[in-house]
Amino acid sequence: MNRFEELKTLVLSLEDEFHKFYEKDNKAAGTRVRKGMQTLKKIAQEIRGNVSVYKASMGGLKRPGKQS
Repeated sequence: MNRFEELKTLVLSLEDEFHKFYEKDNKAAGTRVRKGMQTLKKIAQEIRGNVSVYKASMGGLKRPGKQS
């Protein structure tokens, strides 16, 4: 769950850079946005892999009340 919090924090931290780039035509802000988005992609991919591993480790276990 820690990585998810990182994602949220990163997205919020990029808000000003998006504004600077799109509203004020600040090219340097665009570079920071691209870098931040690449970091987001990396973290999201790690989370995706972790979810797959966790899901596979659950195996055939079914929780009561859950439908598959």
